[in-house]
Parts: sequence; C-alpha cells; structure tokens
Amino acid sequence: MKVFGRYISVFLKFLVAAAVLIFLGANTIVTTTAREYKLITQFGEVVRIIDTPGPSLKIPFLQGTLSIPKYKMISDLYPSDVTTKDKKVMTVDSFVIWEINEPLKYLSSLNASKENAEVRLGNVVYNSIKTVMSATDQQDIISGRNGELASAIKDNIGGAMDSYGINILSVETKKLDLPDSNKEAVYQRMISERNNIAAGYKADGEYQSNLIKNETDRTVKETIARAEAEAEQIKAEGEAQYMQILSDAYNDQSKADFYNYVRSLDALKLSLKGSDKTIILDGDSELARILSGSEQ
Repeated sequence: MKVFGRYISVFLKFLVAAAVLIFLGANTIVTTTAREYKLITQFGEVVRIIDTPGPSLKIPFLQGTLSIPKYKMISDLYPSDVTTKDKKVMTVDSFVIWEINEPLKYLSSLNASKENAEVRLGNVVYNSIKTVMSATDQQDIISGRNGELASAIKDNIGGAMDSYGINILSVETKKLDLPDSNKEAVYQRMISERNNIAAGYKADGEYQSNLIKNETDRTVKETIARAEAEAEQIKAEGEAQYMQILSDAYNDQSKADFYNYVRSLDALKLSLKGSDKTIILDGDSELARILSGSEQ
C-alpha cells in the first residue's frame, strides 16, 4: 500500500506541474493573426507592438496584451444637408473606408474604441464634404459622380486623421439627392435644358435639310438646262442636215424632179382624206400632168 501511495503522490505532483506549465505557457505565448496588431502592455504602458502574424513571447502575469484591428473597415455616415456654391441644398449620404496604421496613436487618442473613431471620422468627413460642395456648383457636383467628387473630398481631408493613427482610404457617396422642396424646380430646369438641346438638334437638322434641298434643286436645274441646250443643239444639227439634204436635192435636176413628184403625191394623199374622194385640178398643174401620164 505504501508503494501504491507513493505512485499516487508522484502522479499528482506530475499533474500539478503539467497544469502549472500549461498555465505559464498560455500566459507567455502571444499569437498574432494577419488581421490585428498585438500591443504588449506592462503596468498600463505599451512596451511593444507586434504587427507581423505568428507566435511571440511575453512575461507572464507581468505583461498583458491588447488587440487592435489591422484590416480595412467601412463606416456609414449620417445623411446630411449641404449648400452648393450656387446656393442649392443637397442631401449627401456617404460612407468612408479606413484603416488603422499607427495603433499606439489610435489607443492613446481614441482609447482603441471604434465608436469613438467613427464619431471623429464623421465630423472630419462632413466638414470636408461641406467645404468641397460649398465651392462647387450643383451641376458640377452631379456630373462629378465619376470619382472627381470623392477625390476632391479625400484630398481636402488631407492628414486630418493622422494624429488618431487612422488612414482614410476613400470617401464615397451612396446617395446624392435634393430635398423635396427643391426637386420640382430642378426637374423643370432639367426638362427645359433637354428641350433646348432637342430644339438645337432640330434646327441643325432643318439647316442641313435646306442645304441638301438647295443643292438638289440647283443640280436639277443645271441638268435640265444642260439637257435643253443639248436638245437645241441636236435640233439645230438636224435642221442643218435637213437643209443640206434639200440643197443637195435641188442642185441636181433629176433629184429635184423626183422630190417634186413625191411632194405632189403627198399633197394628193392628204387631199383624199375623208369620204369625198373627188378632186378638181388645173390642167396645167404638176399633179394633173402626173395623174394624166403626160409627165414623162
């Protein structure tokens, strides 16, 4: 029994020693992840900042740890009304993307409280939005939603949050709207502007249409005049050829006689139209001689 009791005693001592070692190890080893800073404190003061992931050591019981976020955070800001350069009131609903880049300043100035940080961020960002938009016309603010407005707001903030250990990455507007009292007037102005643009397009179209019509009319007139000139020229050439043929015919006696003969037959043919086929001719006429056969 004494031997068994001795074994029990040794086993219990081993368990106590193992428990003490485990307890000491848990209070000595510090594990840091990639999403946090680990601050080692001693008597309420920060003695070391661990910003790389992995295990490290601290003095047990004497030193403590504090975790501060190392990842990017998004904070919504309360919607607020601001007045533009041209005295138009606009409602801005925005958010800010930020991170902690100096954990010691963040701890000392804001007590490592995200709520305190968001209050300070809200004040700084609102003042920047108010400053930028009060120096910009409403139309330029609306057209600057492609990133120009956000860049101007961030540039205006500058290093205002440096003393808090905070780096502002971006300020974005979720909604940029008009108070209900201003919406109708703005909508009417936008409609008027669109109507003016449409009228400009219509006037330009009519101007181009008139140019095309005038050019077409000029081309048609030139074509007709050219065709009429060509027709007159062809007609003159035909008449000249006709006169030449007559001249050639009368210059030769045999051709002249044949021509007279044909013309006489044409005249007779014209006179025999209708139901009355009787004609009265002078015996000395050319046509009478042709019909009587005396014209040889």
